[in-house]
Amino acid sequence: MKKFIETIKNIFAIEDLRTRIFNTLFFIAIYRLGSYVVLPGVDPARLKQGGAEGLFGILDTLLGGAFSHASIFALGIMPYISASIVLQLLTIAVPYFQKLQKEGESGRKKINQYTRILTIPIVMAQSVGFIATINAEAIIAPGPFFTFSTMLIITAGTLFCMWLGEKITDKGIGNGISMIIMIGIVSRFPGAIIGEAAAKGMRGSLIFLIELVVLFLVVMAVIVLTQAVRRIPVQYAKQVGGTTQLNAQRQFIPLKVNAAGVMPIIFAQSLMFVPAIVASVWQADSDFAATVGQKFSDYTSWQYNLVFATLIIVFTYFYTAISVNPNQIADDLKRSGGFVPGVKPGRDTSEHIDEILTHITLPGAIVLALIAIFPALALLAGVTRPFSAFYGGTSLIIMVGVVLDTLNQVESYLLMRHYDGMMKTGKLRGRSTPNVALAS
Repeated sequence: MKKFIETIKNIFAIEDLRTRIFNTLFFIAIYRLGSYVVLPGVDPARLKQGGAEGLFGILDTLLGGAFSHASIFALGIMPYISASIVLQLLTIAVPYFQKLQKEGESGRKKINQYTRILTIPIVMAQSVGFIATINAEAIIAPGPFFTFSTMLIITAGTLFCMWLGEKITDKGIGNGISMIIMIGIVSRFPGAIIGEAAAKGMRGSLIFLIELVVLFLVVMAVIVLTQAVRRIPVQYAKQVGGTTQLNAQRQFIPLKVNAAGVMPIIFAQSLMFVPAIVASVWQADSDFAATVGQKFSDYTSWQYNLVFATLIIVFTYFYTAISVNPNQIADDLKRSGGFVPGVKPGRDTSEHIDEILTHITLPGAIVLALIAIFPALALLAGVTRPFSAFYGGTSLIIMVGVVLDTLNQVESYLLMRHYDGMMKTGKLRGRSTPNVALAS
């Protein structure tokens, strides 16, 4: 405890870091206040009670309730995330965007600009769908003017959230866009844990304690999955340049066990609504379609979770394949004079990296699938629905990733000022290790 207090003092002793922390808290406070400002023309007392469900429920969780509150930040930065995914896929399929990606910082700035431009039509299209989810009785004066004005307000709200995210990145601590998503998720945790404690009561205090222990173990498993890397040793030959001689260096290529991150869960969740929607069209004429619609509308059914887990495993391999390019890594190593001991440079190195990546992706995909379906298992075990959402899935993975990245940034400030790090080892393992072998 003494070391923890000393670390906090060291953090606030650094003026730049202290300013960034206060800036981050200020921007987050603005975002949270805006999430409670209801759209003009909507009566908050007549909004749907109980919150959103299904896909809208997932969005509402990521947005900290802004969706169900029908606030001016109803869609938050989710349209920007959608635009980012589209641009990321375009960098794989379209040569022009591939060229931009290889141009370094200037290319990334152009891609970011295209992402911002693409966000505008996406948020306007999604705002129309959001208006359809609002309870008809809650709209005071429905009509074209309400629809048009609401589209403009929601679009402006999303652009403002993007601006807040960029300000947090520039003047605050951590990645701003990820920080806004995490804050929306964390804002629901106090209410969820209080509701769970009230539901269990004094008689269920032991069960509640066991639930907290299980939650702690799940969080530790997510941290391990996020941090786990397979290191491939790389040797650099001795180099002589003029009067300077560089000795041979030993580095490594850190291949993450879960290189795909949370994207497989997001893709899989998007597809899991298709069977229920298709079955709803035919359920009046077919008992089989009605059964399929019922099973895939219940995310606690074994059919839903089996298909969900399978899709996550498939998308993990797919997203890893498009995000990690063994050929490019092998070419970068060859150009920089590096090689994997015992493996020929070029094609053999590429095949060696691809084989290792294939082997480590399978356990990572299986663990990711288990984490994704764990909230459903927690709900079946008697955990309340709001609290069960924190036992895994998209919410927990995003929270763990953002917290680790933020701690890593704070750690770097402490070490640069010659303070002791936040961990006894002096650094956060798996986050601050240099990726020298991947440098082009």
